[in-house]
Amino acid sequence: MAGHSKFKNTMHRKGRQDAVRAKAFTKIAREITTAAKMGVPDPAMNPRLRLAVTNARAVSMPKDRIERAISQASAVGGEDYKMVRYEGYAPGGIGLIIETLTDNLNRTGGNIRSFLSKAGGNLGTTNSVISGFDRVGEILYPASAANEDAMMEAALEAGADDVETSDDGYVITCTFETLSDVSSALAERFGDAEAANVIWRPHARIEVTGDAALSLRKLIDILEDDDDVQNVFGNYEMTEVDD
Repeated sequence: MAGHSKFKNTMHRKGRQDAVRAKAFTKIAREITTAAKMGVPDPAMNPRLRLAVTNARAVSMPKDRIERAISQASAVGGEDYKMVRYEGYAPGGIGLIIETLTDNLNRTGGNIRSFLSKAGGNLGTTNSVISGFDRVGEILYPASAANEDAMMEAALEAGADDVETSDDGYVITCTFETLSDVSSALAERFGDAEAANVIWRPHARIEVTGDAALSLRKLIDILEDDDDVQNVFGNYEMTEVDD
């Protein structure tokens, strides 16, 4: 007989989902504030801020939270975050690119070095990993947004380079310089995307399975759980793994 009731399991899952949601809001709010500080605090005139707000709406971030994050950019004594990219390796030669927004370089660098070391990996030197990646724009839409022909036509007309389709939806890629324009054009036709981000896409992927996949998944979870870490990219290929 199981030692946990269905109600307790449901409440545990809900609690975890709420925690994940809160952390996502915190990371997006930090990106919104940083984007607003780097340009004008108006999404219509600031492409990076416009993308950040689009991603905030995609995860149902409350409007007042978005507006508060924008206003914090001009607040006296507010946090001053710096964008820092770390490159490192997980066991098996898996290359990782870790993007952060931090107000304390020593804390962030120390944490990432520790996470990698404890997992059997290590920090790399500048450009040691990104040479195997391309920086591109990526836009995600659910399958319900449009039929395949309509999405393909609209994306290519907007300047996208490629559209991948699956049962889950569409992955539109473009140059990172044109991400804002392509995203805006598609939003006018299909509404806001599920996500629109600049990503690092590997030239080739290494397949990871079994215990190695579990260990890699654990490391990525630890990295992504750090408040300073915004994104983690890697040159791996693995299916969903269970703990």
